[in-house]
Amino acid sequence: MSSDALTKADALTEAAVHRPDPPRQHPDEPRVVPRRHLGQWTAAALVIAALALVLNSVVRNDAFQWSVVGDYFTTAAVLRGLWLTLWLTAAVMVLGFALGTLLALGRLSANPVLRAVSWGYVWFFRSMPILVQLLFWFNIGALYPTLLGVRTADLLGPVTIAVIGLTLHEAAYAAEVVRGGILSVDRGQTEAAQSLGLGRLRRFRRIVLPQAMRSIVPPAGNMLIGTLKGTSIVSVIAVQDLLYSVQLVYHRTYQVIPLLLVATLWYVVVTSVLSVGQYYVERHYARGSELAR
Repeated sequence: MSSDALTKADALTEAAVHRPDPPRQHPDEPRVVPRRHLGQWTAAALVIAALALVLNSVVRNDAFQWSVVGDYFTTAAVLRGLWLTLWLTAAVMVLGFALGTLLALGRLSANPVLRAVSWGYVWFFRSMPILVQLLFWFNIGALYPTLLGVRTADLLGPVTIAVIGLTLHEAAYAAEVVRGGILSVDRGQTEAAQSLGLGRLRRFRRIVLPQAMRSIVPPAGNMLIGTLKGTSIVSVIAVQDLLYSVQLVYHRTYQVIPLLLVATLWYVVVTSVLSVGQYYVERHYARGSELAR
């Protein structure tokens, strides 16, 4: 070791040895005591006690028939209904956001006709309840008995009607999510890309959309979970999703509560998985910002 390094080491050691002690508190000075949050601890204890009572009631109540829940949880009928629910959710989200993106671009267009048509679509389909839309499409044969030379009842089955109704409903909300994400991107980014000679489509795909995803992903994830649960409404038009599948069983066995618990538990499982996926997707698009920390 060189003499300079030894000198620096000796200096640091001497400074550590002769470091002044922290000032001691005078005996007459008031002592600082952390505030006791008695109310918070009491509230927490009461909440934990209430949760324990509820959990004990649910577990030990024989009326829930947990053995029946276990018997039907992975039956073929329930799994088929679960698969249709997942497929319907994925199809509606993909088609809804594809149409919603076009509507969002229409609302941001300089063309007044496109702006008016896109705004009218969003206004109309957000105003109509989803159940009303499904029932309307289910009875569309009353208005148009034939379509493309085919009976409407043969052309539009329950699953097709569910996809159409849910997609049109989803697109109205997706349009606002995408539009909000695009508007969140600083206009200077677009102007800089335009000054580099990038075309409109390339600017949108390479510059605007990646930055807009940071604002689009959180509400889109919430919409995905909402769509998953909202698909249960298609049971009113006899689509054999998860809810309709358990309804068919309890109409036969009269075990309503345990079969509804089967559907509830599956919704909880799938929603939890989607929530974890949403968390990591948000972290991916939030890289370099405070949200990713």
